[in-house]
Amino acid sequence: MIYIDTGAFLARYLGRDQYHQQAKAFWDAIDKKRESCFTSNFVLDETFTLLGRRAGYSFAAARAQNIYASKLLSILRPTRNDEIKAIEFLQKFAEHEVSFTDCISFVLMRRERIKRVFSFDTHFQWAGFKILP
Repeated sequence: MIYIDTGAFLARYLGRDQYHQQAKAFWDAIDKKRESCFTSNFVLDETFTLLGRRAGYSFAAARAQNIYASKLLSILRPTRNDEIKAIEFLQKFAEHEVSFTDCISFVLMRRERIKRVFSFDTHFQWAGFKILP
């Protein structure tokens, strides 16, 4: 099981992203293994907004359709209690300016017992998760 963060989606779809080649290779490896992948609606919100700003909203909408059609990707949604727990992470990592989306991800990953994350963001390591690739 792998959790997919915003940076992994952006690097996959934006050729000028500094991690594009690395991300493409890792996405291919995930696909070959038919690995179960998870993300959150918060991550997808962030992803589609940033894709829209960087590559156009039609481009973002096409990627959104593909992502929602995926059979290998499960989209997790936080409960109110999950969001309250995320506030604790927001306070804990305040000096590091960790986003609320990341804090939601930490809570969801713990809830689902997901230990690995496809990300280029060191915040996940601080929260005790293994960053891939």
